Amino acid sequence: MKVSFILLSLLAVAGVTACGPKEQAPVKKDMCIQMYSARSLITPENYPDILKEMAAMGYTAVEAANYNGNEGLLYGDAPETFKEKVEGAGMKVLSSHVSRGLSREELDNHDLTAALAWWDKCIDVHKRAGMKYIVTPAIGGQRDLKDLQVYCDYLNEVGRRCQAAGIQYGYHNHAYEFEKVEGEVMYDYMLQHTDPALVFFQMDVYWAIIGKASPVDYFKRYPGRFTMLHIKDEWEVGQSGMVGFDAIFKNAELAGLKDFVVEIERYSYEDIRKSFQESADYLLNAPFVKATYAE
Repeated sequence: MKVSFILLSLLAVAGVTACGPKEQAPVKKDMCIQMYSARSLITPENYPDILKEMAAMGYTAVEAANYNGNEGLLYGDAPETFKEKVEGAGMKVLSSHVSRGLSREELDNHDLTAALAWWDKCIDVHKRAGMKYIVTPAIGGQRDLKDLQVYCDYLNEVGRRCQAAGIQYGYHNHAYEFEKVEGEVMYDYMLQHTDPALVFFQMDVYWAIIGKASPVDYFKRYPGRFTMLHIKDEWEVGQSGMVGFDAIFKNAELAGLKDFVVEIERYSYEDIRKSFQESADYLLNAPFVKATYAE
C-alpha cells in the first residue's frame, strides 16, 4: 500500500495518472490571418463561415483585403456589420490592406488633395470597423527619387490622419523595394524618409528573402520600425526551409513586433484548408513563437 502511494505520487509529479499521460492544454497564440489567403473560398455571403473554420484552426484575428473605396464597404458589408460578423465567427478585427496610388499628374504637381480626401473616408470606415491598423500593400516601383519622395510625404500624411483617428498606419513590401532607384535601395530610402511616429513597416519576410534581403539585418539597422510582420513562405509556412522563422521571431523585440499576420499565396493541396491548418500548426507548435507580442 505504501509502495503504491509512492508510485502514484511519482507519476503525478511526472504529469502521468494511473489512466495514462496527462493531456496538455492546446496551445493558443495571437495569430492573424490575411483574408486574401482564402480568396478562392470567400464571398460576401460566406466569409463568416470561412472565418469560423479558421478560428477552429487557431487563428485569432483577421486582416482584410477587400475594401471598396467607392461604397465604403468591407466584403460587401458596412464596417459595423463586418466587425460584428468577424467577432461572431470568434475572431478579432485587426488590420486592413488598403491602397490608393498616385497618378502621374499628382506625382508631378505634388497635389495630394483628392488622394487625401479619399483617405479621410477610408480612415473613417476602418475606425468604425474597429481596425487597429491600416496598411498600404504596395506603391509599385518608382522611376526616380523625386517620385519616391512624394510617396514618402504622402505616406507620412496618411499616417498623420490615421494617428488622429487612433489607428496605426504602415507599409507592406514586395521584392522590388529591395532594388535600387538612382543608386538608393528603395526600402531603405522609405525607412529613412518616413516618420517613425507616423509610419511603421509591415515586413513581408518572404518577399524580403526573394529580394535577397535579410529580415534580421533590417531589424538591426532600423530597430523598432517593424510593428507588424507578414509571415509567409513559398507554400505553407515552414514548408520551404528558406525563411529563417526562428531567427526572425527570436529578434521580434528588436524589430518592434506587436502583431504578425499569416498569408498564404500558394498551396500544396487541392483543399486549401489543409494549407491554413498546416501553417497554423507550424506556428502554434514552434517554441520560438510567443503567445503574444502586443503590450
